[in-house]
Parts: sequence; structure tokens; C-alpha cells
Amino acid sequence: MSQHDYTIDNQSFPAFRTDLNNVLGAINSTNSGSSRPSSAVAGTIWLDTSGAATAQLLKMYDGAADILLGTVNFTANTIDWSDSAITLGANSVDSDNYVDGSIDTAHIADGQVTLAKLAADSVNATKIADNAISEEHLDVTAITGHTAETSIADDDTILIHDTSSSALRKMTKANFISGIGGTNTPAFQARLSDEPSVATSTFTKVPFNVEVYDVGGCYDNSSNYRFTPTTAGKYVFYLQVGFNALADGKYLYAAVRKNGSTIFSDGNAINHTGHAGGLASRYTITAEANGSSDYFEGWGFHNHGSNRDFTAGWSFFGAYKIIE
Repeated sequence: MSQHDYTIDNQSFPAFRTDLNNVLGAINSTNSGSSRPSSAVAGTIWLDTSGAATAQLLKMYDGAADILLGTVNFTANTIDWSDSAITLGANSVDSDNYVDGSIDTAHIADGQVTLAKLAADSVNATKIADNAISEEHLDVTAITGHTAETSIADDDTILIHDTSSSALRKMTKANFISGIGGTNTPAFQARLSDEPSVATSTFTKVPFNVEVYDVGGCYDNSSNYRFTPTTAGKYVFYLQVGFNALADGKYLYAAVRKNGSTIFSDGNAINHTGHAGGLASRYTITAEANGSSDYFEGWGFHNHGSNRDFTAGWSFFGAYKIIE
């Protein structure tokens, strides 16, 4: 980069050639220098290199002062023209001449972006404002087009409408069931596997030792034969106790005890003389459990006068939580 006074003196050939080359170098570098060339006249264009390589100034001297034509960025290979008005022909600016983010919505006329101009999958969730898609623009296949579920896991989600904010919300199956009252568990049902003997005129705990089911694992079928629910709430209890061959006119009772105390019992008088088969007393009650220490047991009674056996096929005990 160089400047020259644009005066070539009479001189020998080698000196002349050097002077001429210097003139051509000044022209070729647009009179580059940190200040205006001393030879500048009105109309001289020169490049002010006093700034950084990213901000060198192209100027024209008008005979009195320099006019800034543009800022040259040699690092980015760009020029930012000053005070310029450019008239563009039709279709003269294509995508190669746009800088990312240089066109905002204020410079796009309404209705000017058509479906044909959108690339496939070019509009994703980040480009859609909240509440921007109404029901009329949602295709029914967005729901019906998916595989129908035949079962649902606790952590699967379902959609509900939140009326307080008029919005769709998601909720897990477990939370949804909890919100509408929960499940009717813990629950169990147990029966006898054999027919132990029962003394007369004495309430005896029935050792229901075979679990038909025990949802929640709250029934002890091996030692205490009791139900200790781990969820607080109200429960339905059903109990049937059968005895073999009670004498006519004798009584049999079935009782549910809570924490060792009878909360309800019911019985029948035997009116079948010489009955050799099983006879049973049964009933259903409700009771409340604290979900920690409360326990429940099934008990039986007869007053035959001597030992009688429980009837395995006619005896069972069960309970389930009431959905509240």
C-alpha cells in the first residue's frame, strides 16, 4: 500500500522506471495510507488505513474535506457503504445475499409466505406460540391415528382439561386415580385348608391360613391370622364361619375383632335336628383402620356342648378398602 505525489521528474531511465512503478502502486492500492495523500485534488479517492483491519475507511476528497464512502472489513471481506441508496431489480437479491436474522417480521408483508415456500418439517414446536393452534386446526388423526392402549402403567400420562386456566394438562395414571379417590386396596380374602377342632362355648380365632389373594401383603396367614392394613381409611369386612354337625337348638356365631375387641358378631340358632353337615353364620360390616397399628381377625363360637370342627368349605374371611 502506498501513496505518490503523482509528479514524475525528468530523470534517468532506471529512476524513471522506479518512479513510474510507485505511481502505479499508489493507484493499485487506492492511495492507501494513514492520512490523505499530499497530492490529493477534488475527486481523489483514497483508503484510510489508520484504523484496524476490520474498519478501514474508503474516502473521497472533495477539495475541502474528505467524504466517507464506506467502511472496509478486510477480515470479513465486506464493505459497509455510507449514505447509500440502492435500487434493486426484480429478483436481484437471492438467499445467498441475506445475512441470517437480517429480515424481521416488520419487513414481510401479510400473506407473503405461502405453504409452497415452507420446507418440509421447517415449522417445529419452538416456532409455535402457546395457544396458537385452535381445535379447528387440529386434525382428529392427531389422536385417533395412534395405537389404542389396552392397559396403562402407573407412570403413563393422560390428558385432562384444567378449567381454572383453560389449558390442557398431563397427569400420571397414579395421580389421576389418587385424585378421584384412589383404589380399593389393600384387600385380601383367605380360607381354611383344614378343619381344626373348636371347644364349646368359647370364642376361638379362625386360623384362615390359605390366601385366595392378598393385595398389599397386609394379611398374616401363618401365625396371627390377622389383617393389618397399611392404608388409613374405611374398609368392608365379610366373614363366614361354618361348624360341623351342631345339635338342634344350638347356636353358632361369627365375629370380627379389631385390636382384640369384638366390633360386631352375629349368630344363628340351629333348627335342623340331626343335621350332620356344615352350618354357617355370615355377615358384612364396615370399619375404619388407622393404616398402621389397627388389625382385624375373624372369630367363631358354638355352644354344642362338646368340641366341634370348623367347616373348611363354609368358612372364609376378607376385606377391601372403600374408595373415598
